Amino acid sequence: MEGVSLTTGLAARRDDVRALHHPVAGSRGGVKRVSLSDALALGSAVWDGLLGRGRSPSPFMSWAWHRAWADSAPSEEVGASEALLLHGPDGSLEALLPVRLSRVRFHRVWVQALTWAIGDVGCPDDLDVPALPEADLSALAAALETLPWQVLILSNLVAGAANADRLCAALVRRGHVARQRALCPCPELELPASWDAYLATLRRSRRQALRYMERSLRRHHAVALTDYDEDRLEEGWRCLLSLHETRWDGGGAFQDPRSQGLQRRFAREMAKRKRLWLTTLDLDGRPAAAWYGFVSGDTVYFYQCGRDPRWERESVGLVLVSLMIQRAIERGYRAFNFLRGGDSYKQQWTPSRRMTGEAVIFRPGWGGRCLRALDAVATLRARAGR
Repeated sequence: MEGVSLTTGLAARRDDVRALHHPVAGSRGGVKRVSLSDALALGSAVWDGLLGRGRSPSPFMSWAWHRAWADSAPSEEVGASEALLLHGPDGSLEALLPVRLSRVRFHRVWVQALTWAIGDVGCPDDLDVPALPEADLSALAAALETLPWQVLILSNLVAGAANADRLCAALVRRGHVARQRALCPCPELELPASWDAYLATLRRSRRQALRYMERSLRRHHAVALTDYDEDRLEEGWRCLLSLHETRWDGGGAFQDPRSQGLQRRFAREMAKRKRLWLTTLDLDGRPAAAWYGFVSGDTVYFYQCGRDPRWERESVGLVLVSLMIQRAIERGYRAFNFLRGGDSYKQQWTPSRRMTGEAVIFRPGWGGRCLRALDAVATLRARAGR
């Protein structure tokens, strides 16, 4: 089916699309369709107030992440991004869905897909539709039908994404077909009341190794942690990049200029809010390892790190992660999120098998059936190749 066009019957009626630009009156409130730029103009208080009252306050669904993405993305992507705003009967905002319509490859076929506005740049995880638990998402589902998509793809969903599940259910009630699957490991450590309580959960050999490495480092070197806040952000960022690139021999996660630009903007906003954790482990006055993360709600998110290979034997990277977990416990956070990836080192810190998910919605009709068949064949092939 390479190159097959599947557009019949999918174009939105002009009067339906035009109607979305104004709230629909009625007992169930209404939906307004705006550009992403206009949605961002609502401000962080509106976005994050809605996010905070929901069930999945991921930093990657926040105003700050979307603002950073919009400031670093190509203009054509920003121009193609919009948001559906769901208002309650009293006019208050109850849900906000930032999306982008674009042509994507779906199992070797080009289709019109509706995805998260932010895409996958910077590896955002734990996503969900920002919505109040009582929001009527059937109105949002009806509004989505007027847009000319062939598949709706919501990736990198937080485990148990309640609002995305409700939106999918509302679309299924309207005749669409939903497919959901686990996507990627996203380990998270539930933090106990104390560091000793956490150590007690580990194997004896692991517990002894963590204690020994920190004691040995402090015995032979002057050890200090340096935190880089808003006034020292650029200095800290340079340390992070240098140590990360040194660790990966000139490569690593920051080689994509667009991803790095997004992260720098996001880190700057987190620093303004006192939510940035950008820290170096200094030995004898010089940075030997760097750690970059941020906090949201009751969770610390571990995003990236770096270390000088000359200190490999002293396990400076491991010691720094250990110290960051200790700090999270001492400050009363509930969870320590390692984000995307099933790397073995993450499993050494937590046995969590938590997964992100993906929801794909197919329209009714022959076009949707064709895409569902492609999707089913790809799933069978993937299983056979395991």
